[in-house]
Amino acid sequence: MSKPKIIISKNGPYIVSGNVPLIKETAALGKDGEPEKWVTTEKYPKQATYALCRCGKSKNMPFCDGAHIHAGFDGTETADIYLYDEEADVIEGPGIILKDVSSLCSGGRFCHQQGGTWHLAYVSDDSKSRKELIRQACNCPAGRLVAYDKKTGKPIETKYDPHISVTEDPQARCSGPLWVKGGIEIESHEGVKYEIRNRVALCRCGNSNNKPFCDGEHIAVRFNDGDESLK
Repeated sequence: MSKPKIIISKNGPYIVSGNVPLIKETAALGKDGEPEKWVTTEKYPKQATYALCRCGKSKNMPFCDGAHIHAGFDGTETADIYLYDEEADVIEGPGIILKDVSSLCSGGRFCHQQGGTWHLAYVSDDSKSRKELIRQACNCPAGRLVAYDKKTGKPIETKYDPHISVTEDPQARCSGPLWVKGGIEIESHEGVKYEIRNRVALCRCGNSNNKPFCDGEHIAVRFNDGDESLK
């Protein structure tokens, strides 16, 4: 069996191979009205290989239907090929080390509750604050925020089997990025391999200025893949 892999085609879709499960997850709100958890709302039939839309124009979302050709989609990859640790800002909290690469932000907003993830880092010697920080960081679909154990220096991550989530954001009334989890290899159309990470967010609205990664533009353009919950 081939290993899970995503190849980014030139001005075209993401070609996913290796029997990668595909599901849909919706951001559910907490008591304060901010995104609090992810809820699985659909599981797609298993396929060994499939093509996911990244131009935002397909009529068969989340799959590609060739709309990128007629739309003249420019899918030029503009993201830096740097390692996460090379770009990360570091907050040395009393109980947690928080790393942050702001250029990876996909606008998920799980970092907004209880004063924000950054505030929680500074008070992470408190057990409740530490627990909340870890929850928020792990729900960040882009992996912008990563919590590290203060004693061991190791990342505190949810352990995922490789899969991809099509995300929906009812609060912002838009469809979100592709949440790629479990260390799936991502390769550019020129054969360049991006850093393999536990979680990243890939643009599927076609408007990101940090392709192939999501930069939150789906919120600005109110991208809608046809999900009924957004109507």
